[in-house]
Amino acid sequence: MSIALEESKTGKPTHSWLREIHVAFVPGPMTPLLEEMMEGLERHFHRLGHMVQTVPDDRTDVILTTASFGEPLDWREALIFSARRRFNLSCTPTVYTLVQVSLTRFQQLLDHFQTVLAKEPPDPTDYDFPGLAPQAYRVLFEQGRRGGPILALERLVMAQTKSIRVLLVVEDDRPLVAYHLDLVGAHPRSEAEAPESFYEDIVLRMVTTLSTTEVNQHQAVEDPIPRALWQRLSTPVAMCVASQQLGERNFFTEMVRIADLVEVPAVSDAVASQYSEGCFTTWDPTLGALIATVTGSARPVDKGNITEDDLAVIVGVRSDGRGALVRHVEGKRNDPPSMEAVEMMDMNSALPAIVLGPAWNTSVRVPVVRSKLHGHRGIAAYDPRRVEYVPLDPPYYHYPVSCGTDAQARGIKEAFARSETLQNPDDSRQVVFTVLPGHGVVIVEKWVPGTAPFQVMWEYMDSGYLEVENLIPQGLMKYIPGSDGRMLLRTA
Repeated sequence: MSIALEESKTGKPTHSWLREIHVAFVPGPMTPLLEEMMEGLERHFHRLGHMVQTVPDDRTDVILTTASFGEPLDWREALIFSARRRFNLSCTPTVYTLVQVSLTRFQQLLDHFQTVLAKEPPDPTDYDFPGLAPQAYRVLFEQGRRGGPILALERLVMAQTKSIRVLLVVEDDRPLVAYHLDLVGAHPRSEAEAPESFYEDIVLRMVTTLSTTEVNQHQAVEDPIPRALWQRLSTPVAMCVASQQLGERNFFTEMVRIADLVEVPAVSDAVASQYSEGCFTTWDPTLGALIATVTGSARPVDKGNITEDDLAVIVGVRSDGRGALVRHVEGKRNDPPSMEAVEMMDMNSALPAIVLGPAWNTSVRVPVVRSKLHGHRGIAAYDPRRVEYVPLDPPYYHYPVSCGTDAQARGIKEAFARSETLQNPDDSRQVVFTVLPGHGVVIVEKWVPGTAPFQVMWEYMDSGYLEVENLIPQGLMKYIPGSDGRMLLRTA
């Protein structure tokens, strides 16, 4: 199921792979405005061909509920924890929580965070909100420093509503805008300029998310890599060095631990206890495989200071695309790779291979891309003489997708497949990047003799050829020529 552009009241291009979903409305606390919102969303789910249910069942893809702004919800009542028991379901559907906040209160909180985030060290009393864990001030501070006041507010709302997907409706007697908040920290907006396009845009954003599939069903194949061979490889050490180099440049932020934000005993049954931001991989010519960081949802991982136990070996992608193929290593911990493992590996299938040659003291054939870096960061500017920017297909800027999904892997693969410098290995540009709205940047580098993995990237960051910034575009974006010869970011 997909909405043709000429049929959409939003006038925005949609993805071709959208499907019909089942949505159940399970209201919590209600107000006249929330009732209006729920009725409008139900009407547009119907209009776009989706199934609306009064009671969730095992066909339900999403439950839409409500919560009161600023009032902590007991975790036992939160549907993300209670829906299975309450409705006798075999698994928990995705839960979206609709919350309204007045424009005045919304702006007051943004102004508050703007002021307190400037304090170093943070003052815990500045973050004393109902329903938070005692140490939550550290999370709000670190997240606000990365993404601005809106991200601190986002974490507060998610903690109080006990929901990892929130529709925050800012109103002034009528809806003005709806922010789509998720665990990764995205906050794109649906503008309420016209009611029909407003509701349709919200529905399409939800359907886009629900039409994707996580590709984290990784599978171990072949015999384990002998310990002696692993110890002879240069790439594991190079990955640890790159981790430290990127850590010194603050590319990765502190891991978000749910228990540090809110006290919820059953969190592990509903959502990962923590997540770390970003991943990186480099190609090992000896193994003919990617050496990659492991997932941070399985256990705490500091991406800025990894060890060899934080590495995984990716040798392919499952034939059904549902995960990566990995090889274990004798004598070390073997956790699964990061959620982005499939996109990191599958990207190579759309790009040429090269022979390294004398400069590398080998004639082995390798992918044109040597190293890949994915982080929750934006790119403020780049030097087009040395760096190439490849945009995603248009729908990704209007209807972003979730991390670690088949849709994200496909979008990244298609973007880099259009790269001029990767399709032409003799092109002098050595670095290519794209940016996923609401999520972050993917940077790749070619093989440059005399450099270590990721060295070109971190040297380009130091020189300003690639200017990394904290803020991530949430929708439409482009780069325009600047007076210094670089291309500068502009967002809608």
